[in-house]
Amino acid sequence: MSVAVSRMPPGLNTVSDEALVAGVASGDQDAASEFVRRYQRRIFGLASTIVRDVGLAEDVAQEAFVRAWRHAASYDPRRGTVTTWLLTITRNLAIDTLRVRRPTAVDPESLPGLHLASADPSPDEVPGLRDDAAPLRAAIGRLPEEQRRALIMAGLLGYTAREVSEVEGIPLGTAKTRIRTALLRLRAALRAEDQEEREQELETHR
Repeated sequence: MSVAVSRMPPGLNTVSDEALVAGVASGDQDAASEFVRRYQRRIFGLASTIVRDVGLAEDVAQEAFVRAWRHAASYDPRRGTVTTWLLTITRNLAIDTLRVRRPTAVDPESLPGLHLASADPSPDEVPGLRDDAAPLRAAIGRLPEEQRRALIMAGLLGYTAREVSEVEGIPLGTAKTRIRTALLRLRAALRAEDQEEREQELETHR
């Protein structure tokens, strides 16, 4: 038996998140494709940040989209944004995955990109953050786990501080503090490394 499927209007990239979810709920394949395109970077990025394994992160991301499609009709915008809803699904799946695995340290090399998107506060406050990936990876790897996770979500994956607070289940002020403290530590670490390099150069030319 054939099922009538409503079609989304052209220009899906301009459709609101809520309208897109409604299209997914109705079975619109174009809406489903746009839904994945719009969120795949954030979903994979969050999964990768939590499970710290590319293969597992891909599995978590795929399952997150499957669950979103299954439950799209029950999405209630009064309870939160589409982004928060989808990130929460992903976080819960990733945590469930970790429960059957031994925790491992975050490997900054496995992060899904080291260019920084805009965040609150702006990562541009950290000198050289965009210019030298190796020192940045090292500095991120030395951060405390909670600060590292907050910074990765806000600085590398483009989450707002409010989204970090909602996904992590912490107050907004705490999320902002973690991001700010992580940025300050990175700035201090990068400045210290620059100073050390300058001193080495001076020593070489003596």
